[in-house]
Amino acid sequence: MSSKISMSLRSGIVGLPNVGKSTLFNALVENAKAQAANFPFCTIEPNVGIVAVPDTRLSVLTDISSSKQTVPASMEFVDIAGLVKGASKGEGLGNKFLQHIREVDSIVQVVRCFDDSDILHVNGKVDPEADIDIINLELAFSDIAQIEKRLEKLKKGRAKDPQTKAKEDMEAAALERINEALLAGKAARTVDLSNDERKQVQQLCLLTMKPVIYAANVAETDLGDPSKNEYVQRVVKTAADLGSEAVVVSAQVESELAELDAKERKEFLESLGAAEGGLGSLVKATYSLLGLRTYFTTGEKETKAWTIKSGMTAPQAAGVIHSDFERGFIRAETVAYKDFVSVGSLQAAREKGLLRSEGKDYVVQEGDVMLFRFNV
Repeated sequence: MSSKISMSLRSGIVGLPNVGKSTLFNALVENAKAQAANFPFCTIEPNVGIVAVPDTRLSVLTDISSSKQTVPASMEFVDIAGLVKGASKGEGLGNKFLQHIREVDSIVQVVRCFDDSDILHVNGKVDPEADIDIINLELAFSDIAQIEKRLEKLKKGRAKDPQTKAKEDMEAAALERINEALLAGKAARTVDLSNDERKQVQQLCLLTMKPVIYAANVAETDLGDPSKNEYVQRVVKTAADLGSEAVVVSAQVESELAELDAKERKEFLESLGAAEGGLGSLVKATYSLLGLRTYFTTGEKETKAWTIKSGMTAPQAAGVIHSDFERGFIRAETVAYKDFVSVGSLQAAREKGLLRSEGKDYVVQEGDVMLFRFNV
């Protein structure tokens, strides 16, 4: 994953009809707007919303540095319509749906975990495992069709040189293994691939290669203690079996939170026995699943959160700000978030020996507060 992901993560929200998918999408976008009035939100299309990533550390750093501006990391949610049984064969919105979902970094699959006689279930009854199976099968069918088409092309193609032929042979062998896994009911992401093989098959944007978070959508009364909801337990088990993450959300609660101010939101969530809203849960799960970290830059002008891939070095993290920072990297003056908060400034951290001068091999840690020195 390149450092470009830091600018805005893209997560596609999918689900069968009447599971609360669009309600959740609309509520997340509205709720995020309500929580961060200063953030320049934009709706690119009616089904795309960019939201600020909730992070309480930002306001602490802003206060300490007396920053004029606070810039959170951002995340893009895409409400992907048209997923029904048979989507891979053109049912529902068919190909349009598949095209939208190919462009996201991760998939949030909303699963209905509430009973309501007024909201009909598309298959007649609430059955989380069956819902998950339908969606995963459609994604797998689409991948199989993609792979077969690509393998056919590779067989017909005549490589111009030995190097290209070797790459194409490697790609074909990897795709054959992925296809076998898909036909056995497993996702492409479960197949053990080398870095070179992964690079070769990346261009197909296989749907089952994307990380999935299962969002168990519960009624308001179940948000505080979801362990009592049998449907939720089934989603959690299925997610674990599939090597994915599960979070509990309530589209109903998210809709209500969007109407409240910060204090009322906190009180409302506490009255339900919930620690946080759905946006926070989804963001945490996404960061965990994609292996992401946050570092900060802070000063009088602005305090800003930056998202990077876990394992990135200081020059790579600097490159997220601007390519010149990476190209001309000299060093990174670095202090841990807790140390910075305890002493109150970079200067104080320097005086107390808490500010470290890190070189090009330093791997950036979660919550690092950084100042890059570079020369181009």
